[in-house]
Amino acid sequence: MSHDSTPSPITAQAGTALRGRLRPPGDKSISHRAIILGLLSLGETRIEGLLEGDDVLRTAAAAKALGAGIDRDGEGRWRVRGVGVGGLSDPEGVLDFGNAGTGSRLMMGVVGGHPVTATFDGDASLRKRPMRRILDPLVQMGVTVVQQAEGGRVPLTLRGPREAVPITYESPVASAQVKSAVLLAGLNAPGVTTVVEAAATRDHTERMLRLFGADVQVEVLGHGRRVALTGQPTLRAAEVVVPADPSSAAFAMVAALVVPGSEVVIEGVMMNPLRTGLLATLLEMGGDIERLNAREEGGETVADLRVRHSRLKGVTVPPERAPAMIDEYPVLAVAAACAQGTTRMQGLHELRVKESDRLAAVAAGLKANGVPHAVEGDDLVVHGDGAAPRGGGTVATHLDHRIAMAFLVLGLAARQPVTVDDGAMIATSYPAFLADMRALGAAFRE
Repeated sequence: MSHDSTPSPITAQAGTALRGRLRPPGDKSISHRAIILGLLSLGETRIEGLLEGDDVLRTAAAAKALGAGIDRDGEGRWRVRGVGVGGLSDPEGVLDFGNAGTGSRLMMGVVGGHPVTATFDGDASLRKRPMRRILDPLVQMGVTVVQQAEGGRVPLTLRGPREAVPITYESPVASAQVKSAVLLAGLNAPGVTTVVEAAATRDHTERMLRLFGADVQVEVLGHGRRVALTGQPTLRAAEVVVPADPSSAAFAMVAALVVPGSEVVIEGVMMNPLRTGLLATLLEMGGDIERLNAREEGGETVADLRVRHSRLKGVTVPPERAPAMIDEYPVLAVAAACAQGTTRMQGLHELRVKESDRLAAVAAGLKANGVPHAVEGDDLVVHGDGAAPRGGGTVATHLDHRIAMAFLVLGLAARQPVTVDDGAMIATSYPAFLADMRALGAAFRE
């Protein structure tokens, strides 16, 4: 799909209670990594439950361009025949990642560890996103930036060294993408590549590297971690079952909490403690959320969540929780708009450099729908009175799928319908969002 095509507005309005069960799509973070490590392993990796959104399909196309054999066997079922660490080929054309920030940044790490040359590009939104945080450590590892757009953005061309240089990198930002790019480049480096992070970020790369046979050591340092990878392993193909994405589950979870009379069961949601910041926050707000049937899938703990309509109260969300819920703040702002009291979300500077300036986009969406709020430095403060928000506004999504889905959830609880100016990009992470929510009783008009 094209993100530069004619906009597709969608309107959400309050209606009946939400009831039923749904399974959100496979986790986007794990889907990207399963394809990438399948590319870098020997043998055939089989993936179940892959998220078939546009972002992940762009990563699959890039892996194929770099030499992997990739086949789809059915819904969510994929096979990747890898080339092994050191076996990449120069792609014939540009690696177009569309809106995929994760896919593009992780694949820069892959290319940066190999003697290949590749050009990265994307849509208008991706071209605005900072890449220098990825390029800086890669240059230390021997990568040549052949050309780049202003400010280190795409389109850019990288040439990897014959053998990457192992480094110890203290990441200046709490970013799993930065950490992952460095570790992936370090796969083809002799010796140990180390990343030190002041705040622990999602650890899917470390877990999956181990699943494929790499030696990864993790040391806890207060709130942060030191991650050390031994380079030049022989990665072996693996079976990967992708759990349901907690970031996608967030929308149905918040909708069930704020729409009166609702009761929804969300199946197979990943419970990795570095991804459950929103769940912890909603429980603090008084959300009636029950974990059921906890189990292991694909190396991760998952559970079903029973969510019932609740009277939420305002809370303060500390900045150290941000890495565990960085993609969920837009929909948390919707929950806060329906809560009684003030919710303060602290330390949201990373939201300014997501698919859009999410902090500004959320604030503008709240304003358009009559929700009292303030942006104070890097904090978002939302004031709720426990009643349904006014609604009635049109929200500019800025090509951001999470802004679109969050404010559609607001429309399900508001007194007046809420319109998002474009819902086309929802397919980047949750292609079946409208259908899944309608099956629960949500009222959307396209």
